[in-house]
Amino acid sequence: MDVLAAQVGGALKAHGLKLATAESCTGGGVAHAITDVAGSSAWFERGFITYSNLAKQQMLGVSEATLDQRGAVSEATVREMVAGALANSAAQVALAVSGIAGPEGGTPGKPVGTVWFAWGLKHGVTLARVHHLAGNRSEIRAMAVHIALQGVQDLLGQASETA
Repeated sequence: MDVLAAQVGGALKAHGLKLATAESCTGGGVAHAITDVAGSSAWFERGFITYSNLAKQQMLGVSEATLDQRGAVSEATVREMVAGALANSAAQVALAVSGIAGPEGGTPGKPVGTVWFAWGLKHGVTLARVHHLAGNRSEIRAMAVHIALQGVQDLLGQASETA
């Protein structure tokens, strides 16, 4: 994880950008991986750990209607989390992750291992996708941290190609 976090940091620094994270099921795991990298203050602006729905609303501006109609683990929610992280920080790049790490909490429509991710650029594109991860709670959370970081790397690669 350290290598990927350092690569993400290098890409952000090369673009002159800072990152904000909005995390739910990872509980700050992405921010932890980032801040394990020496010098990350040059490219990591802040992290929001919004485990509860109320925190998502208060800290990131996720709408109550979205949470009621779509749920915390949904594309709409992670997109709003990214928008909120960008609006409430000095970052130009944000990522969001919300999922069901288990062992309880799954439903037939959203089983344990369902994790939604979003990545966005201030005044730019926001991408979102769902992953269905297998494993125990710590394995699902670790995979989610990796996917979240890889998504930033991919987003920055796409931004470079279109610049």
